Amino acid sequence: MSLITPDFGLFFWMTIVFLVVLFILWKWGFPVIVKMVDERKAFIDESLKKAHEANERLANIQKEGESILQEAREKQAQILKEAAETRDAIVEKAQDKARSEGARLLDEAKAAIEQEKKAAIADIRKQVATLSVEIAEKVLRASLKDDKSQMDLIDRMLDDVSAK
Repeated sequence: MSLITPDFGLFFWMTIVFLVVLFILWKWGFPVIVKMVDERKAFIDESLKKAHEANERLANIQKEGESILQEAREKQAQILKEAAETRDAIVEKAQDKARSEGARLLDEAKAAIEQEKKAAIADIRKQVATLSVEIAEKVLRASLKDDKSQMDLIDRMLDDVSAK
């Protein structure tokens, strides 16, 4: 007997045992193994499908987020524009009001100045008239001290009245 070449009896029994083990595995082992492999494959395929769907949802969510962000930016720009327009309108309104108030105050000041001017002119006329009367009185007293100068003045006045 040699170590490298087995005996025919040993070979026969090894073949029988191999076929029995193969039959047992074929009948009960391989279906369980194949079933577990198929289940694992189905689980992996389902997980990949769910991962792909999750990636699609994530991409859609990112797109929605970007569109919402863009919409928010547009609304922000619109609000800022409206705020600027409102500010400009308020400033313009305040400037118009200030102009009209300034014009009204200027008109009132002009009217007050005109009244003061008229009052001052009336006062000056009154003072000039008073001074003129006083001066005329003094001049007449000085020139009409005697009866002859008084008669001359009366004659001149009568001549002036009759000439008109």
